[in-house]
Amino acid sequence: MRHFGHISPSVRKDLFHQEPAEFTAASPARTLAAGLGATLYSPAIRPHLAGDIRKQAARGVVSMVLCLEDSISDGEVTAGEDNLIRQFAALDEDSAELPLLFIRVRTPEQIPDLVRRLGGSGRHLAGFVLPKFTESRGTAFLDAVAQAEQASAVAPLYAMPVLETPDLLHLETRVEALAGISRTVDRYRERVLALRLGVTDFCSVYGLRRTPDMTAYDVKIVAGVIADVVNVLSRADGTGFTVTGPVWEYFRSQQRLFKPQLRRSPFLEEGVEELRTALIEHDLDGLLREIELDRANGLLGKTCIHPAHVTPVHALSVVSHEEFSDAQDILRPERGGGGVMRSAYTNKMNEVKPHRAWAERTMLRAEVFGVAREEVGFVDLLTAGLRV
Repeated sequence: MRHFGHISPSVRKDLFHQEPAEFTAASPARTLAAGLGATLYSPAIRPHLAGDIRKQAARGVVSMVLCLEDSISDGEVTAGEDNLIRQFAALDEDSAELPLLFIRVRTPEQIPDLVRRLGGSGRHLAGFVLPKFTESRGTAFLDAVAQAEQASAVAPLYAMPVLETPDLLHLETRVEALAGISRTVDRYRERVLALRLGVTDFCSVYGLRRTPDMTAYDVKIVAGVIADVVNVLSRADGTGFTVTGPVWEYFRSQQRLFKPQLRRSPFLEEGVEELRTALIEHDLDGLLREIELDRANGLLGKTCIHPAHVTPVHALSVVSHEEFSDAQDILRPERGGGGVMRSAYTNKMNEVKPHRAWAERTMLRAEVFGVAREEVGFVDLLTAGLRV
């Protein structure tokens, strides 16, 4: 699979200075974590789930979560498990390329049971999403993933813990809660692909819900938790993990209190103003702003609950030619001793030692999402992705 692999090679050639690289479920975990992109959630009870998965893969989705937890009622869990077994078997019927598939469970006991029941069709499974992850709950979940892998032919099986419990919100327990999670995931470092943020659960602790005019970063109590999660769990010193961005809940037009957040200037080319209008009408201007803030705050990838969100996430994940140029300059071998230089675009200072970690992350993102041509912007990438 590859990002933007659903668009034609000729269009990709026109868009990219460096095209996104292909990767598979067997690629290094570092590559997979960076390449998750827009992870699309789907309830496990959907009757035509196998067909849905194939359809979304053809539209550019590279990771999906099939949910047995909050997206279905307590009384639907058994039916959801049974449906997953049928749908994974249906995926064996052809050789179509599939996204990375994860199952979001409720309990550790579900993990080995599902892997056993999946049998040979478990080869399509990339791992499990672990809800309401804490130090006390996490060990049982992660042990279950390891044991399921050992008892089956499915390898590797990754875990993506979801950080969403009240002890992360409450100021008096946050430091110890983060320290405990850090201890737990560090013991299973090779198993943990990425950490996900349950911002909807964060908001529920205080009875809050952000509107489509506001990003997660406008809700200060949520922004504070995101900052602390990144501080403890996503450091660039080799101890950190990929942390993915929170879900965007909206996909239909609502009555607005504030002006749209998309400037007109990137959309001035003939025919492109219609794209701006469509994005605003579907409340995606707020999503675009939140994606930018995710990356500025150290997050990569995003939880998505609607297919319309996928292309915006991926378009804004592509490395710009300017970012790529800066990262290349910073990482040149002859710059190993440090120093400072004017950027090739002559609009900023590149300081080798302080900017090295940023440059390394940028080059990893460039590998999986590609590098845009010098004259190509996110509007071009959005338009190409949405026209397929």
